[in-house]
Amino acid sequence: MSLKKSILFIIIILLIDQISKIYIKTHFVLGEDVEVFSWFKLYFVENDGMAWGTKISDFISFISDRKAKIALTVFRIIAICGIGYWLYDATKKQNSRVLIWAVALIFAGAMGNIIDSVFYGVLFNDSHGQVASFLPKAGGYDSLLHGKVVDMLYFPLWKGYLPDWLPFYGGKYFTFFEPVFNIADVAISTGFGLLIVFNKRAFKSN
Repeated sequence: MSLKKSILFIIIILLIDQISKIYIKTHFVLGEDVEVFSWFKLYFVENDGMAWGTKISDFISFISDRKAKIALTVFRIIAICGIGYWLYDATKKQNSRVLIWAVALIFAGAMGNIIDSVFYGVLFNDSHGQVASFLPKAGGYDSLLHGKVVDMLYFPLWKGYLPDWLPFYGGKYFTFFEPVFNIADVAISTGFGLLIVFNKRAFKSN
């Protein structure tokens, strides 16, 4: 796949990701959900950390949440520069299509979440108890680099109490699948999945 086709593919994913996030942000109150099917809901949450809401400050106690947020966003920007170069190099060398598809997916997903982290704090006002507005007159809910990532895809496929005989979790109420995510997360996960499942095809020598 050529670099131009890769860029077009990335733009399409970014548009789907950002349109879905902007729609949720400007139509839902934080914590609001709409049931699409019994096993699928649109559930608006925001994530200001890493995967599953984890924060750098959870592991490094001496750093504040705000400094940790900036550090994470800067790291993401540096990382995506590296991923972008990887994609450029892979297309230039005409590496396998699997590798190019995978890297393009990872790049698009990472870029989608970076846009939230960098810009959403100044583009939208707060979603607590109200539907947010785009470019509010009073200003956004935070400064540049302090935006929160919008998540909305929730698949509670099964809910119930686990059998008592299970170690550690026996007898506890459990939801599968509990994490809430977005299109960008799907792209990143799919990209890494392709690299793992089709590892030999992705990294085959020409």
